[in-house]
Amino acid sequence: MTLHIAVLMGGWSAERQVSLSSGNGVADALESLGHRVTRIDMGRDVAAKLSEAKPDLVFNALHGTPGEDGSVQGLMDLMGLRYTHSGLATSVIAIDKVLTKQVLVPAGIPMPGGRIVKSADVHDADPLPRPYVLKPVNEGSSVGVAIVTDAGNYGNPIARDATGPWQEFDELLAEPYVRGRELTTAVLGDRALGVTELRPKSGWYDYDAKYTDGMTDHIFPAEIPDEITQACMALALQAHRVLGCRGTSRSDFRWDDERGVDGLFLLEVNTQPGMTPLSLVPEQARHTGMSYPALVQAIVDQAIGS
Repeated sequence: MTLHIAVLMGGWSAERQVSLSSGNGVADALESLGHRVTRIDMGRDVAAKLSEAKPDLVFNALHGTPGEDGSVQGLMDLMGLRYTHSGLATSVIAIDKVLTKQVLVPAGIPMPGGRIVKSADVHDADPLPRPYVLKPVNEGSSVGVAIVTDAGNYGNPIARDATGPWQEFDELLAEPYVRGRELTTAVLGDRALGVTELRPKSGWYDYDAKYTDGMTDHIFPAEIPDEITQACMALALQAHRVLGCRGTSRSDFRWDDERGVDGLFLLEVNTQPGMTPLSLVPEQARHTGMSYPALVQAIVDQAIGS
């Protein structure tokens, strides 16, 4: 079935450039499949642009706020538009790391502990024993994440002039640092696709390591015990279902390989995973025999209920 699909991309979040890359890749794939595509770089006039386009479906290729936090989803609900990926309530919860914990931990999904702290207070004393992690509550792609260690260069306590998320956000989530390995699992519809281990060539898996070619090795399938593979896939699928995700999601884990399955912790669930050439969902789909256009079409099919 040929559709008129508006691809919503760009916007003004910290992940704008990633969204543009995702959106243009999706639009190219949709055109290769014979669909009619309208590309929309989201601005404050997005409602007018969508109203003018009158698409059969909106492919939401936005990352971060306001495309991933429920704002755009609510707008499209009010306009009566069908769209890909998760709906309003799921998006509101999943973008907020504290709300995500409040929903997933009671369901039996292991996540690191943590608490909200005032950014100004970290200059007086550490909120947790070092090492610990400070991160914004409502950002993705490791934007604004700092790992605070005894050997780090932030100072002890953190110096007021040290560059970090405490300069950008009034509140932060403080979590214990989980040593070990970075794992991720994509979910498409009702199945987990596999487990990738991410090995940054230097430092840790931050924004640059995620989106700069050659900075991180992607090991798929991850070279880990089968029980860890199965646990990642089961937890990712459970999180997808408990949160009410639609289409595709990606769950990120840390695994302390000295503790076996007890060392596996889910960090966050991404309801708008990247669709760039370096993104993990297309990569896992490809390894399971699904081409990029086929993945895009599968997301479209789920959105229209076919």
